Amino acid sequence: MRIISGIFKGKKIDQPLDFKTRPLKDLTKESIFNIIKHSNKFSIDLGCSEILDLFSGTGSFGIECLSRGAKYVTFVENYNTILPILKKNLANLKSIKNYSVIEEDILSNINKKITKKKYDIIFLDPPYKENKFINLIITILNDQILKPDGIIIIHRHKKQEDIFPKEFKLIEEKKYGISKIIFGSYA
Repeated sequence: MRIISGIFKGKKIDQPLDFKTRPLKDLTKESIFNIIKHSNKFSIDLGCSEILDLFSGTGSFGIECLSRGAKYVTFVENYNTILPILKKNLANLKSIKNYSVIEEDILSNINKKITKKKYDIIFLDPPYKENKFINLIITILNDQILKPDGIIIIHRHKKQEDIFPKEFKLIEEKKYGISKIIFGSYA
């Protein structure tokens, strides 16, 4: 897996050896960034964006944002096996310091460091079988952690049927292989 574009284009992203972590595939990631850049359904300038990367894993999404010039990325991950890999991948970006890593189970507690900011993009990549993330979306929308013109991007299995809260407006849904990418915002 590599960084697709930007100042770190082609740089390798280390992956875990276990099978519990499901890294975001390059094709899916590239499709997400094409939609962010070219969509007429929302307008996001990645270079001015504050990003919240929840269930960060190896950091593939957030690191791609940094490579493409994002203003700041907050990574949230708590899986002890993956945290050293995430930190190593970030350390390999030697010149980049506009990020932070929060080691926390986001499903049980939203850290005050997260809720003090407002984000342009919130990316959620929970385990495919995890359904509690819906409560997290409700908190994000009710606490207005997402900026008014921001977007929420969710990576799910294509067969997963989630019931989103009435506060969530589905903007677009795309399928790539076994993945489904959902773009949403405030209703």
